Amino acid sequence: MTYTSLSLTLIFVLIPLLLSKTLKLGLEKDTLIATIRSIIQLLAVGYILKFVFDAQSYIYIFLMVALMIIVATLNARKKGKGIKGITWKIALTLIVVEFVTQGVLLGFDIVPATAQYIIPISGMMIGNSMILSVLFLNRFTSEIASHQNEIELILSLGGTPKQAIRRQLMNAIKASMIPTIESQKTIGLVQLPGMMSGQIIGGADPIQAVQFQLLIIFALLTAATLSSIMIGFLSYPALFNERMQILEVK
Repeated sequence: MTYTSLSLTLIFVLIPLLLSKTLKLGLEKDTLIATIRSIIQLLAVGYILKFVFDAQSYIYIFLMVALMIIVATLNARKKGKGIKGITWKIALTLIVVEFVTQGVLLGFDIVPATAQYIIPISGMMIGNSMILSVLFLNRFTSEIASHQNEIELILSLGGTPKQAIRRQLMNAIKASMIPTIESQKTIGLVQLPGMMSGQIIGGADPIQAVQFQLLIIFALLTAATLSSIMIGFLSYPALFNERMQILEVK
């Protein structure tokens, strides 16, 4: 694709801008900011990845993955500000997800241990885990706020914090995992996933593209499960004080 062809795709930005202006949605500024940021960020990442791929250094690979985890952690923690220690809990969750998924892929020699495979797959796993963490924290805090009286009643009757909050915790875990599971039910029928489509457009054999996509969706299922469960069980103890009283979550 040439830069001329790429510039023509800005038509897809003009359409929502015009519709937002016409309907007075007030989204013009946010749309422009999102567009400019995506251009700058993706071009910068493109040049960085080119350098890392050419260098084939494990140090650079480690630094890229570490940067992904840091940025994802800082973004996801915004939804759990009222939970003590949420930053390190999210970071630990992302590290475990990365370790498990890459451990299986590289340990069983499913993919080569090169930057071209490790970095894109890590990005998909970490990005998905970040979204799952945000979904979980958003649902979990809402569940607690709407059922605080129920939780306090169980505590007053001698229930432990785990017993008092179990229902809300399980509901939040299940709710955050549903989008991943539902999207996999219709994959290939309703949508062709990004990785598969990219490989096909790049000239890869469709069967090989399907095989790689299956690899990714299976790994994403593990990433989603680990993310929701880990962040849940790491977070709920921080919602109670030493007297087993539930704290207010903002």
